[in-house]
Amino acid sequence: MLVGSVAAVLGRGGDFGKSKAKPNGKKPVAEEKKVYLEPEYAKSRITDCEFKELVMLPREIDLNEWLASNTTTFFHHVNLQYSTISEFCTGDACQTMAVCSTQYYWYDERGKKVKCTAPQYVDFVMSSVQKLVTDEDVFPTKYGREFPSSFESLVKKICRYLFHVLAHIYSSHFKETLALELHGHLNTLYVHFILFAREFNLLDPKETAVMDDLTEVLCSSGGPGGGGAGGGGTGAQNHVKER
Repeated sequence: MLVGSVAAVLGRGGDFGKSKAKPNGKKPVAEEKKVYLEPEYAKSRITDCEFKELVMLPREIDLNEWLASNTTTFFHHVNLQYSTISEFCTGDACQTMAVCSTQYYWYDERGKKVKCTAPQYVDFVMSSVQKLVTDEDVFPTKYGREFPSSFESLVKKICRYLFHVLAHIYSSHFKETLALELHGHLNTLYVHFILFAREFNLLDPKETAVMDDLTEVLCSSGGPGGGGAGGGGTGAQNHVKER
């Protein structure tokens, strides 16, 4: 089930709206405590699976088929995870699509900047991705159909937007997720998604830098289900530049 109504969808095989992020104006006097980093919550998982091995490309499986299958699955899981807190993510509560000190903007297919609240932004993301993953010209499911030459770049864009949604849930709605006792599900989804994206270089470290602290805690080699060092490098900016 999609969150919200269909809006700002794409043409077939086309490039969907670019998002842009910039710092949120004045720096707060004191940064709010990040509850999701507390050990008692960060260690919560719904499985002890070793995701580093799970995300690897199986033998005799086509790379594009593997990317398509996993990307579609991540889309449905992120959409489901967001739906659990969607009633709290309102235009009044989340007037911008904010993640910590970063604010994201949506750009439509004409390149026009769309001023929108967080729920509107998520609606744009889910509607656009839904259109892509159900398009036989982009995500072919029938025998003999070929993936487009732009497939990998489209997968990278989908992952970028799904990351924005996950990061917003952590940044703005982790307390609600905790109250619903769904933080284990969220952590497990985040670890799986990040390690998959790393395995196939689907996310720019600069894009994910805003959540480096969380990634380090959840995806470090010593963490449950982790598979490598977290973070996007020393001195990473805590905002995303338009690319």
